[in-house]
Amino acid sequence: MTFESFAVVPAVDMQDGEVVQLVQGERGTERTYGDPVEAATRWVDEGADTLHLVDLDGAFEGARANADAVDSILDATDVSVQVGGGIRTAEDAVDLLDRGVDRVILGTAAVQNPDIVGEVAAEYGDGVMVSLDAKGGEVVVEGWTEGTGVDPIEAAERYVDLGAAAILFTDVDVEGRQEGVRTEPVRELAERVDIPVIASGGVATVDDVRSLRDAGAAGVVVGTALYEGSFTLEEAQRAVE
Repeated sequence: MTFESFAVVPAVDMQDGEVVQLVQGERGTERTYGDPVEAATRWVDEGADTLHLVDLDGAFEGARANADAVDSILDATDVSVQVGGGIRTAEDAVDLLDRGVDRVILGTAAVQNPDIVGEVAAEYGDGVMVSLDAKGGEVVVEGWTEGTGVDPIEAAERYVDLGAAAILFTDVDVEGRQEGVRTEPVRELAERVDIPVIASGGVATVDDVRSLRDAGAAGVVVGTALYEGSFTLEEAQRAVE
């Protein structure tokens, strides 16, 4: 999986059929932003090359609950799409890839059953992005509610060996707070693995986007800052050209 240039990737996080943004991944903190298909097509119209779709109900409950919205977005757009949330089996992942998703994001499933990465990668070599969500220096799962005691860098190196094509690294401690990013964890991770690292969490300004690029990330997922109008997608893309 290659990111030929630094990618600014809008997030379309879905809960109960609506786009939401959570603060530090906690239910009850959400702000809602309307229909997922409308949001997705808006970002494409504004120049997005990739969309980041997450079924938050699936992440918390362990079963995909916003599959219809994902299907509708795939039908309505023609850009690269990566999907996560509630994908717990290799069959689930392959079904999505067969459907036209470019990358499936495996988080909880990859931690609980690392072999799933190799199973999916055997059919879709560039199709597996492993999500490493870090809170307090450890990987957290089940919608960021359970600690694992696993170090993110050690986990990333293991998933590279298993066939992961990219790592999505979310800094949960700053996620959704719009108070800025922490570049050092991203830098450390990017220096240790030879596959793309996509950063997420805390982006508040275009300077944050630029800082993550300079730290070695291949791209950044942006949610709250775009929905709240802190900057436009075009401004973010222009900042890293």
